[in-house]
Amino acid sequence: MKGVIFNIVEEVVVDHFGQTTWEALLEATGLSGAYTSLGSYPDAEVVALVEAAAALTNQDPRAVLHWVGVQALPKLHQRYPEFFDAADDARTFILSLNTIIHPEVRKLYAGAICPHFHFIETPGTLTLGYGSPRKMCDLAHGFVDGLAIHYGERLAVTQPSCMHDGAPSCQLVVSWL
Repeated sequence: MKGVIFNIVEEVVVDHFGQTTWEALLEATGLSGAYTSLGSYPDAEVVALVEAAAALTNQDPRAVLHWVGVQALPKLHQRYPEFFDAADDARTFILSLNTIIHPEVRKLYAGAICPHFHFIETPGTLTLGYGSPRKMCDLAHGFVDGLAIHYGERLAVTQPSCMHDGAPSCQLVVSWL
């Protein structure tokens, strides 16, 4: 996983809980916390940080990952405003993931492995098929909820299938309210 993700996770934790909490997570995981944005780091390190945060807050790791996604969206907007400014709404942004945003991410961060989404569009809903060996569908769900906040929209997300429950891929069904 690219270091920029670790940098954003650190910023979110420090902004909400302080530097001592970030240091406690690093101590609990035995990680150094020295992440450069262009560096690549094992996925297991972000998983360890999420699990440590879950233990520290007495929450489910999936809930922590979702929260990180929601809180990370403003940080991503600060870093990459052009991605957000090119879309008028959350739906347009989501539909640009495979064709615009992830190809640009790969240009910026050599070796980045981005998930690929399959979309099914219907009036009022958008189904995102998510498949990735990382199984971070909860982060994707958090990003979608963060996009709703960013664009001032009301939406609901359901997940009729999930890799964590044995499905071959996850489905996130986004409904605009």
